[in-house]
Amino acid sequence: MKSHLLGISISSLLLLSGQAQAAQLQSWYFDSNQNQLHLTTDSGIQPKAFLLDNPNRLVIDLPGTNFNSDSFKQSFGNAVKEIRIGKPDTKTTRFVVELAPGYDISSQNLSIKGDSRSHWIVKFKAFDRQGNSPISGENREDISIQPTDASMFAGVVNLGQEMSGLSSQIQGLMARYRSLNPGIFFLDLQTGNYIDVNGEKRFAAASTIKFPLLVALFQEVDAGRIKLNEKLTMRRDLIAGEAGTMKYKKVGTKFSVLETATLMMTISDNTATNMILDRLGGRNSVNPRFRSWGLQNTVVRNKLPDIGGTNTTSSKDLVRLAALVSNKRLLSQTSNNQVLGIMRRVKTNTLLPAGIGKGATIAHKTGTLRFIIGDAGIIQMPNGKSYLAGILVQRPNHDRRAGEFVREVSRRVYNYLDKTQISNRSL
Repeated sequence: MKSHLLGISISSLLLLSGQAQAAQLQSWYFDSNQNQLHLTTDSGIQPKAFLLDNPNRLVIDLPGTNFNSDSFKQSFGNAVKEIRIGKPDTKTTRFVVELAPGYDISSQNLSIKGDSRSHWIVKFKAFDRQGNSPISGENREDISIQPTDASMFAGVVNLGQEMSGLSSQIQGLMARYRSLNPGIFFLDLQTGNYIDVNGEKRFAAASTIKFPLLVALFQEVDAGRIKLNEKLTMRRDLIAGEAGTMKYKKVGTKFSVLETATLMMTISDNTATNMILDRLGGRNSVNPRFRSWGLQNTVVRNKLPDIGGTNTTSSKDLVRLAALVSNKRLLSQTSNNQVLGIMRRVKTNTLLPAGIGKGATIAHKTGTLRFIIGDAGIIQMPNGKSYLAGILVQRPNHDRRAGEFVREVSRRVYNYLDKTQISNRSL
C-alpha cells in the first residue's frame, strides 16, 4: 500500500534553530468534542505526517522524541476509532490515528499547526462518510498541506525572536546553580521576543495552580453560574494545612466567593483553594477547561496542599494563561480587572517581584513545596512595556538557592528589557 506524504513544510514553523538533545513526549490529549489532537514535547521537534489506506489512518512521527513506553492504545469510538502510540525506531515516537470503518479524511479537512515547536495541534475539520464499503486501494495523488503559521503564541501574541543575549546570561546562571532544574519562559508583549528554557517541561505546580483556578472561577462568574457574593461553607473535608488562616475557623463558617478567592491568591490559603475547586465542580470539571485554553501540562489531581506534587503545570502553560488574560480572551473586562487586581495584592514578594525595578507593577502567583519553587505573572514597566513571566525550579530539599536563582533571573530579564526599550527610543 502506498503511503501518502502530507508534505508538511516544517521549516516555516521553526522558531529556534537546531536541537541539542532528544525531546520527550510531555503530554497528549484528544478532544473528541472539537476533533483536535494536542501533542506537547519538552523541547522543539519537527513532526512528519502521512496518510495510509485500508484502514484509513493518519500517522504522525515525532523524530528525535522519546516516549516512556513501548506502546499504548486508547479507544474513542465514533469517527476516530483509536489512537496508538509506539516507536517505529529508537529515535522516533509515532502516533497512529485510525478512523472507524466508513470514515475517511482528506487533506482539505486536516490541518497541523503549532503555537511553538513543542506544542502541536492536529485538527480534523470534518470526516468524509464512505458508507459501509471499504476504502479502495487505488493510489491517490500526493497530498500536500500548506505550511501553517506557528508564529502566534497562545493565538494572541506574534512571536518574535529568542532573546539570545538574555539566553546566554541565563545559561551562565544555570551553570552556577547546577543543583537546580529550572523551566523558564518569558515573553515581551510588544516585540514577541522570548526566552525559553525547558518551557514545556512539566513540574509540580504547587500553589501556581491557583492562577488557572482563579480564571476558571471568574469565567463562571461571567457566565452567571456563580455570584461573587454567594456564600461558601467551609466543610471539614476541605480544610487544609500548610498555607492560610481559614483552617483556624470553625467548621461551617461561611465566606463569600470573592473573599474566598482573594484569600486563595493573596495569602495562598489552601482551604480557600479547596473550597473554590469544590465550587467549580472538582478536577473533572476544571481539567478539560484548562486543556481548552491550550494548557496541556496543567492538571489538578488532588486537593491542596498536595505535598506530593501531583498537580502539574509548566512555565510556558502559565505564560500562555497570562497571555490570554492580558489580551482579554477569557474574561469580561470587569472580571479581567478583578483577577489582575487580586493578583497584584499577592503578599509573597520575594521571587519575581524582588527582581523588577522601582515603579513597575506585577500581577502574579507564587508556589512553593520543599522540592519546587515558582512564580508567574504579568509585569508592567514604568516605560509602558509589558512582559509575561513564568519560572518553576525543582530544587534539593528546601534549598534556598532556588529563590536566589529566581530573583536573579527576574532581575536580568527586567534589566535587559529596560535597556532594550531605552536603546529603541534612542534610535
